[in-house]
Amino acid sequence: MQRITIKDPASFAEFRDITRRLIAAKIAPPAVLWTTGAQDNLFDDASALPEPASFSVPASFMPLAEDVICHSDPERFALLYELLWRIVHGERTLLSVASDPLLHRLLRMQKAVRRDLHKMTAFVRFRRVTAEDGGEHYVAWFEPEHHILKRAAEFFTNRFAAMRWSILTPQGVLHWDGREVACGPGVPSEQAPQSDDLEPWWRTYYRATFNPARANPAAMRAEMPKKYWRNLPEASLIPELLDEAEARTRQMLNTEPPAPRRAPAFVPHAPSPALPGSLAESRQAAAACQRCPLFRDATQTVFGEGPQNSRIVFVGEQPGDQEDLAGRPFVGPAGQMFDRALEEAGIDRSRVYVTNAVKHFKYEPRGKRRIHKKPNNQEIEVCRWWLDQEIGLIKPDLIVALGGSAARAFMGRDVTISRERGQVMTFPNGLRGLITVHPSFLLRLPDAAAQQREYARFVEDLRIVLQNVPHIRAAAA
Repeated sequence: MQRITIKDPASFAEFRDITRRLIAAKIAPPAVLWTTGAQDNLFDDASALPEPASFSVPASFMPLAEDVICHSDPERFALLYELLWRIVHGERTLLSVASDPLLHRLLRMQKAVRRDLHKMTAFVRFRRVTAEDGGEHYVAWFEPEHHILKRAAEFFTNRFAAMRWSILTPQGVLHWDGREVACGPGVPSEQAPQSDDLEPWWRTYYRATFNPARANPAAMRAEMPKKYWRNLPEASLIPELLDEAEARTRQMLNTEPPAPRRAPAFVPHAPSPALPGSLAESRQAAAACQRCPLFRDATQTVFGEGPQNSRIVFVGEQPGDQEDLAGRPFVGPAGQMFDRALEEAGIDRSRVYVTNAVKHFKYEPRGKRRIHKKPNNQEIEVCRWWLDQEIGLIKPDLIVALGGSAARAFMGRDVTISRERGQVMTFPNGLRGLITVHPSFLLRLPDAAAQQREYARFVEDLRIVLQNVPHIRAAAA
């Protein structure tokens, strides 16, 4: 019997490495005993296994395995290894046989994990506390059913990027300082704050958004089970609001709706400049750009940088804090990671043009810091005037859109990066393009293993770029 101990109960990378070694050793699933725990195990002889085997699996196996690994069922490792063993040993179409008992059970586990993730993103409520430095810190308590904490980190860092926060659970904790995520061991609920002065605001918001005409107690209990209520400040209002629902509905039906309020459209302070004839003229004209309100708070316009005869254009989202101060694109932490990835992929940055979909830094002030704030669709569309000028002057062989905002600027729609990344396509402007992640995405990942894995994928995307535009190859050392 081969005893295997998984140290991180939610680590797909650790599970993947072990299973590749088990398959290399030709150890069948019934001969493997799976356990979890961070402590050393005298009977765990995984180190004696051979080097990992190389093999391919259907594309749908990866998302299934990554979800199931987060399930709390202690048999999840054995079940996934059995599935993998059967696929590797000839059952390549197994993932399309929904009636198979093993696959059926794993799909139910996947559904449970995704539902738990949804509940966490919906029902986490932060309470304000005073940090050691005297500033604001927000703390939330949640009790997930599965090992989903690290999986949820990206959602919360994107949604609450401007806050310093902690999410406490019995399984582990997440801390966000505005730049990176730190993980720690689980804590008891007593360490979480029980209330704060923001709770009346939550109740006011919930009362104002509650629609009595659509009140359905059975559906509400299904979507918001009572076990979550003790952490929701608005839950105390639910019985009262349900009792009032019928009377409020009649009142709504008998009240004449007010006229909609329309905010005045932004009027540029200066007319659009004439079409520039070179990048230098375009950069000079953009320095005085007032096409959208972002110019009011930014230090300066951050225009693109690189040779006009470049055969490739890399387009990011917008300048960050350091770019806004320096007046140059991709010079901050994300830019440094971008440079490192270009070098590893064999691309000479001096031969490429780098720019952003939006030329002014959009941020939210937090004390002395300026926290990045994602540009909206209107700001991307307005600033596309400058991006189109850059593309028209350079006439590149390939455009690389780094992240969702850059992809939207070219595709005219929201793009799922994971579905469309790493493949050369034709953009609506008629030019060839490739979509991949923005380097800042790599900086936000919750642990070193995930960062290393995604960084390697990013470098592979850049190598695809090099294959299609070999002129940008860096000279041999």
